[in-house]
Amino acid sequence: MEIAFLMLLVLSLLLFPNGICKSLATRPPVVNIGSILQFDSTTGGVAAVAIHTALEDINSDPTVLNGTTLKVQIKDTNCFDGFLGMVQALQFMETDVIAIVGPQCSTISHIISYVANELRVPLMSFASDATLSSIQFPFFVRTGPNDLYQMAAVAEVVDYNHWKIVTAIYIDNVYGRNGIAALDDALALKRCKISYKIGFPSNAKRSDLINLLVSVSSMESRVIILHTGTEPGLKLFSMAHQLNMMGNGYVWIATDWLSAYLDANSSVPAETISGLQGVLTLRPHIPNSKMNNLVSKWSTQSKKYNYSDLRVNTYGFYVYDSVWAVARALDAFFDDGGRISFSNDLHDETGGTLHLEAMSIFDMGNKLLEKIRKVNFSGVSGQVQFDPVGNLIHPAYDIINVIGNGMRTIGFWSNYSGLLSTVSPEALYSKPPNTSLVDQHLYDVIWPGETAQRPRGWVFPSNAKQLKIGVPNRFSFKEIVTVDNATGSMKGYCIDVFTQALALLPYPVSYKFVPFGNGTENPNYDKLVQMIESNEFDAAIGDIAITMRRTVTFDFTQPFIETGLVILAPVKEHITSSWAFLQPFSLEMWCVTGLFFLIVGVVIWVLEHRINDDFRGSVCQQIITIFSFSFSTLFFAHTIPRVLLPS
Repeated sequence: MEIAFLMLLVLSLLLFPNGICKSLATRPPVVNIGSILQFDSTTGGVAAVAIHTALEDINSDPTVLNGTTLKVQIKDTNCFDGFLGMVQALQFMETDVIAIVGPQCSTISHIISYVANELRVPLMSFASDATLSSIQFPFFVRTGPNDLYQMAAVAEVVDYNHWKIVTAIYIDNVYGRNGIAALDDALALKRCKISYKIGFPSNAKRSDLINLLVSVSSMESRVIILHTGTEPGLKLFSMAHQLNMMGNGYVWIATDWLSAYLDANSSVPAETISGLQGVLTLRPHIPNSKMNNLVSKWSTQSKKYNYSDLRVNTYGFYVYDSVWAVARALDAFFDDGGRISFSNDLHDETGGTLHLEAMSIFDMGNKLLEKIRKVNFSGVSGQVQFDPVGNLIHPAYDIINVIGNGMRTIGFWSNYSGLLSTVSPEALYSKPPNTSLVDQHLYDVIWPGETAQRPRGWVFPSNAKQLKIGVPNRFSFKEIVTVDNATGSMKGYCIDVFTQALALLPYPVSYKFVPFGNGTENPNYDKLVQMIESNEFDAAIGDIAITMRRTVTFDFTQPFIETGLVILAPVKEHITSSWAFLQPFSLEMWCVTGLFFLIVGVVIWVLEHRINDDFRGSVCQQIITIFSFSFSTLFFAHTIPRVLLPS
């Protein structure tokens, strides 16, 4: 309702009524299209050159429109002032055009989409706002990348590097808010999240931006996603460099606004590029084999239209193909009997002075829209074909690392597989989609601080509150944990383990011990655990038993105290030798054992030699029998001993 009211307010400015009906021949000599751009922006300048270049190529090819000349009326608008830009765009809608290329701004695209629906004029927009949909706006045709896919690529990069939390900085308008909302959804699918997000207006002061960066630096996450426009984005990078936020430990990921700026500008100031070292950015993927047609003539065309300092970027390719899509659809429209005619059926039924008759409805706009959605050709940006929801097929992105004075592609993301790869996306389309995470791979990255070691992505926040550690104040077994009555501090084996573990962390942790119990009796450990659940304590240290019920709610460390029966034995160094079997007993023990063997042998001899012939004979034979029988019991040889004497 607010948008409708605002539209009615602005339309009251339109005081230039046209004729009642304008009708042209089936194949008119001239057909007009419109374009809404911001001339003083990088994207606007590139788009203007691309539109004029496309029109020259189309009009010079007699097979495209069979003698009909396609002309363009371009309107300059202001993307930073939403109201002024909207007024300028709505005034432009007075002209009788059969299609509009642009706008480049998501804010204005939302407003113009409402008007385009009423006037039945296809809107060939390269705005990336994910909420712009052909379902809500049937005449909205997205001819550029969708932020839904870009944010999916960003989330894949975050997940690939094993980061779980990120900080998001965005420009506080439709483009920024909706982009971060899409990022939040994409990260949730990877079990990641935005731990802190902060927006800023397009006219934010320098002091406001510095305060923003200071607040970001105090947060836990060191992975920062920057989703803004070119001018505010470069300001933030410059300030972050001055605040030492472009060094070791930080990760900066900029959306495609940065690659569009670096691709389009032939000379980037040295101080600007020095503040971008190690930054990751994304670029909509354009096959190299397709772009050469436009790149080869760009230098001449940019000078011709007073944009000699701009090179072609991805948006230039998309805009060029957008104009060609209109031309091909228009040719099919004429072949199918379509006619260019406009009628003034808009009237202010309230009796006001809105002068809605200043705008004309394209009578056969639905038919032209149908032809546009059916186009299928190979353009400079790749295959130009729309899926059922109105997006270009096979969306893909280059993952880029800013190094030195240029950019290096470290891999690609394709919606076809949803994975990161060093293989170009067009090489994958002929194969079945591979969704195995094992096959994900990117080339090495030079991170901020000129290091190849992947940052951990988080630190303990400097503004964090102290952790409250609950410690049982025991009456017994005070060696485990207890309160030192002299100093009031906690001490014991568990406290020593905790402090030694903290010493291994590469960052400080602020904490305080809170005794639980009166010290005259052992406290109730179930109540101690419940106090963690109720957030009275952040953690607990002590001889807390790990039970099944407790593990459902809480996480435990690995046990470092084991209970049960144990055997303590001194540790001695033993020398291994062939006589090692003698070590279990002392010399005295072996002598006593040998003596008992002899006694047993003598006793057996006394009892057996009178009745057993084996125990008789010479003295030597009887001694051998005694020893043989005695030692046979050592090896459990329970048989009658046999003594073999030499014959």
